[in-house]
Amino acid sequence: MKTKILLFLFLALSFSLAIADSLSTPLPDYQARFGRKQALIAVVADNEMTELTDFVVPYAVLKASGATQVLSVATGSGVVNLYPALKMQAETTMAGFDQAYPQGADYVIVPAVHNVQAAVLQSWVRAQAAKGAIIVGICDGVWVLAHAGLLEQRRAVGFWYSMDGLQKQFPNTTWVRNQRYLADGKIITTTGVTASLPASLALVASIAGHERATALASELGIKNYLSTHDSQQFKMSFAHAMTIAGNWLRFWSHEEIALPLSAGVNDIALALYADAWSRTYRSQVKTYAASMHAVQSRYGLQLLPDAVADADVFDQMKREQNWLTDISPARAIDKALQEIGKAYGLASRAMVSTFMEYPQ
Repeated sequence: MKTKILLFLFLALSFSLAIADSLSTPLPDYQARFGRKQALIAVVADNEMTELTDFVVPYAVLKASGATQVLSVATGSGVVNLYPALKMQAETTMAGFDQAYPQGADYVIVPAVHNVQAAVLQSWVRAQAAKGAIIVGICDGVWVLAHAGLLEQRRAVGFWYSMDGLQKQFPNTTWVRNQRYLADGKIITTTGVTASLPASLALVASIAGHERATALASELGIKNYLSTHDSQQFKMSFAHAMTIAGNWLRFWSHEEIALPLSAGVNDIALALYADAWSRTYRSQVKTYAASMHAVQSRYGLQLLPDAVADADVFDQMKREQNWLTDISPARAIDKALQEIGKAYGLASRAMVSTFMEYPQ
């Protein structure tokens, strides 16, 4: 009898682990092409406006894996404006990437952008897909994929706030709930802002293996990168609407959140922290540096400050915000939410969590 019980428990545990593993690595395994030693990944940005976390997190996580060649690629030359905060200089343009890599990327990461119907972006993404690249739409980046015709007759997920609009505008796509990220062939989509973390780790698993992804998750302070997700907890409530209105109307108490940019700043922590504080409708992040020159982050992004701070002031800012270099990303967003709750109340904290689609 004991033997049967032990056997049953062993089989149950094995089944549970198999299910967990399948949920954590549901993306297609990387297949090397063109004799490349590493997967070539283009993280694309529209200069006009690209969502901060959607862009920075996949770029930094995939760079941190050490298993990929990652390039930041802009639609054109010049400054890339990230929203709701920060600016950067991309490593190359789409035209420059095409010249350097005529065979195309292995993966193209598409964040949310302001102009989802930009012809130059849509045509480039379509061309990369035709060359065999796996296309990844992060959060509202799914709109770009949908408008480019890449989601026809496919299953996809998206940001909770956009789901009704996506379902109405693209009825030939099956829109799925309760998954943070989903692969259908060579198209991958994710839910809202913070889904970029587990989705990026799942990509690392598909490229470099589960062991590397798990180790990296631990380094980043992430417990797991499962695709399971409770979509129903995210919705626009009357309380959220009242909080937004109340915060926006308190113009006399709006404030600036000043953050220093210095070499080696933790890209992921900075992005999550700045993104959260910029969604309160009472505060806006502004970055400062010792000069207006680009500052290289930990994983190689060329970040551009909003303004120059006096040397003494800047040194004080760095001392006060020295956690930006060392804190784990998981703690950075929790830190922001805790501070928001303390400064503006629990309703503001709950509203920001909802709009970042961050499970609590």
